[in-house]
Order: sequence, then C-alpha cells, then structure tokens
Amino acid sequence: MSLKKHIPNILTLLNLFCGCIAVVFVAQRFFEYAFFFVCLGIFFDFFDGFFARKLGVSGPLGVQLDSLADMVTSGVVPGFVMYKMLPSMEMFKENSEITSCFPSYNDNPMLLLPYLGFIITLGACYRLANFNIDTRQSDSFIGLPTPANALFISSLPFLTGDLYNFVHNPWVLIAITLLSAYVMNAEIPLFSLKIKDFSFQKYKLQIGFLMLSVLLLVWLQITAVPLIILIYVLLSVLNTMLSKKQL
Repeated sequence: MSLKKHIPNILTLLNLFCGCIAVVFVAQRFFEYAFFFVCLGIFFDFFDGFFARKLGVSGPLGVQLDSLADMVTSGVVPGFVMYKMLPSMEMFKENSEITSCFPSYNDNPMLLLPYLGFIITLGACYRLANFNIDTRQSDSFIGLPTPANALFISSLPFLTGDLYNFVHNPWVLIAITLLSAYVMNAEIPLFSLKIKDFSFQKYKLQIGFLMLSVLLLVWLQITAVPLIILIYVLLSVLNTMLSKKQL
C-alpha cells in the first residue's frame, strides 16, 4: 500500500492523541496545556482533510476517523472543561457539613451541577453525526463547527477581571453550556474559512475576519479567543441577512 494513502489518517489519529492528552491536563486543571493540545489537535484536524483532498485519497474510513477524533478533542474536552469550571464538589464541601468520602446528592443537589457541562459533549456528538449526512455543508457550515466551539469553551478559564467573575457565575456557565449545544446544531449558516484562491473580492469576508483575529490575538492574546468566536458567529449572521436582502 502507498504511504500517501495513510498520511491523512495518521494526522487524524494525531488529532485524537492530542485530545486524549488534553483530557488528562483538564483533569489536573492545567487548562493552559489542555488549550494548547486542543489547538494542536485542531491543527491536525484541518490538515488531514487538506492532504486527503490534495493526495486524492479521501474515503469513508477517513470520514469516520475524523468524526471519532473530533468527538474527543472537540467534544469530550470542552465538556470536561465546563465540568471543571462549574462549582466543584470540594467547593460545596467547604461550605457544608458533608464529611463523608462520598457526597450525598440528597443533602446538596447542587453537587450535580458540574455534570451539566457534558451537555456540550452531547451537542458536539449530535452535530458530528449530523454533519456526516448533511450534504449542505461542503463549502460552508450550518451551526457552529465543533472545533470553534471547543476553542471558545477551552479559553473561558483564561478570562480576567470583571469578565472572569461574570462568566464564572454558575448560572452564566450553565447558560453558556446550553447556548453552546444549541448553536452547534442550530440552522445558522456560517461562512467557511477555506480560501481556495487568492481572490480578495471573493474572499474579502474571510480575509477581513482573519486579519481582525490576528490583531485581537496580538492585543489580547488567549483571552481574545472567545471574542473571536463570537465575532465569527455575528459576522456570519449579518452576512446571511445582507445576502438575503440582495436577492
């Protein structure tokens, strides 16, 4: 068998490997390292499809591997991050009389709160399965792609100041969780960032967004990521509205 046939699948498995490492770091609350490996996994996720097309080796195996790898890196990891950000068992124990090694959920139902974070994982799973059978998403997206959502959620621990205090309110985090699962599966057309030629007129929206993203990253660094994802969604909605008016 030709080696080139396996290059995209190897990249996909590297994506999965990065996701597994990110899970370990989230478990230890090393969110910086987890975010790095999520980014690295998304990098491999982008180039597995790129090389599959360039080498002409796209196939059903690659499609299935891609979804399974994304399920970990862009599904399990952000859900686990949200689980860790929501008030932990230890925090409730400090303010209660719970002394047992195993918490009593009857005494304090709030101990169940962190598990709601995995609604993000469920939403990602549904989107990935639906994406494989939705023929409308070849050149653009409908609903927020799971990698973008993973970047958004995984970057929330790095917010600072008043914004940190606002976002890390348990009820705000739950609202973000529910909104995240919804936006991934909503019928919201989002523009693709794939630039196939160097036509500024054709890709001015994509190029403008990428330039703005670079400026925000230079200015705000990692804390710019949630803002960039929000801008991406808003620009897509505005672009869709303007396109409809022009018809």
